[in-house]
Amino acid sequence: MGPLASLPVFFPLETRKILLAGGTEAAAWKAELLAAAGAEVHVYAEDLDPVMANLLKTGGVNGRFVHHARPWGADSFACAALAIADAASDGEAQAFYCAAKAAGVPVNVIDNPPFCEFQFGSIVNRSPVVIGISTNGVAPILGQAIRRKIETLLPLSLAGWAGLAGRVRSTVMERLAPGPQRRRFWELFTDHAFSERDAPEAEAEVAALVEATGVAQTVKEGRVTLVGAGPGSAELLTLKAVRALQAADVILFDDLVADEVLELARREAKRMLVGKRGGRESCKQEDINDLMVELAKKGKNVVRLKSGDPMIFGRAGEEIERLQAEGIPVAVVPGVTSASAMASALGISLTHRDHAQAVRFVTGHSKKGDLQESVDWAGLSDPATTTVFYMGGRMAGRISDRLIREGRSPSTPVVVMAGIARPDEKRWQGRLRDLELGVAALDTSEPVLIGVGEVFDMAGTMAVPGQPEQDLATVSLP
Repeated sequence: MGPLASLPVFFPLETRKILLAGGTEAAAWKAELLAAAGAEVHVYAEDLDPVMANLLKTGGVNGRFVHHARPWGADSFACAALAIADAASDGEAQAFYCAAKAAGVPVNVIDNPPFCEFQFGSIVNRSPVVIGISTNGVAPILGQAIRRKIETLLPLSLAGWAGLAGRVRSTVMERLAPGPQRRRFWELFTDHAFSERDAPEAEAEVAALVEATGVAQTVKEGRVTLVGAGPGSAELLTLKAVRALQAADVILFDDLVADEVLELARREAKRMLVGKRGGRESCKQEDINDLMVELAKKGKNVVRLKSGDPMIFGRAGEEIERLQAEGIPVAVVPGVTSASAMASALGISLTHRDHAQAVRFVTGHSKKGDLQESVDWAGLSDPATTTVFYMGGRMAGRISDRLIREGRSPSTPVVVMAGIARPDEKRWQGRLRDLELGVAALDTSEPVLIGVGEVFDMAGTMAVPGQPEQDLATVSLP
């Protein structure tokens, strides 16, 4: 683990005394927050802002307020769990800070970091699920932006499911065996919690799920999930993919999967590289299949993590057939395929109705490493079709020659991209006749994607939010 600027600690405040000095609006916000956590908030202030006066009058949703119509004093700190103040000056802040330190009470002076022993972070409230976000006081606006991002990911119904989890926990402990069986239950429970549905009031429904889980997965039975990691950036993962990574015992990943994606996996999960790259020494598909079967039969929940989408040139069909033949449960979590990420990065539509009424994804080479002869090359020469070649770097010259021979215009726009959605993304834009030279100009060891079609004539003419052009390496021919 790397260094931490501060330690995130969740501090129960139910019925505990909190000293709050100040009757300002800022103090009122803190008072409301503290009372929501069940605290007994003692407010020391002679003058009250209307917001504070109204709060003291209406009360809190959980804790309670005690108003002392006088300034704080040394006696105010007695039995206090925390001391908070909104000070009008640094002199007043220092006096409060020193008094709290002398009394041994943790102290926070609002918006005055030098006089704070702890900070209030941004909060996402799905109580009993509570998420705190801290930037250690250096970037509060950033903290608020992070909170908004998390808010969009967590349904409001999550609070009900979290409360239900606490009520059925003892039943789960009694009825299900430790390890895979219990974890499988909580994975299913989590899927329900993130489904946007409200938690059931009747616990009989959850009890039925407990029973179904116990029958569906014995302690010795594992399963495999094929997960699409997308083209690179962890931001392009689906929520379901993240949940699968968090539930895995073992992750078998390709060497094209970005490190930031693996960082989202469960810490205890074993990570095994089973890299597969065209033209390089790598794991055989048969060996990967055998490994998945072996691990699943040992009761492991296995994630086969693939770049892009498992079902598009990901050999998923072969893996599913083998697993089903062995009677091993297998599921698929789709990912963003590279062609979609390419279109997004370029700011174009692969099926722009004025230029292309069809799109085809084509493998750039055959099993033997040659040009794929079973492809309908005449159909690919249709100017109303956008074609994207996967893993076609080594075949670029032969691809362009074949398309031109089948009638595609040598001046057809093309784009070549490597490292899509990664910091080192590279691209080349030109014409079909120069495709081989364009691929060579990229000078990259990353697999390349080749886009052919009239829609690519618009590449670079549209702004793409969140993807500044200066962040991308663009290669041109002389």
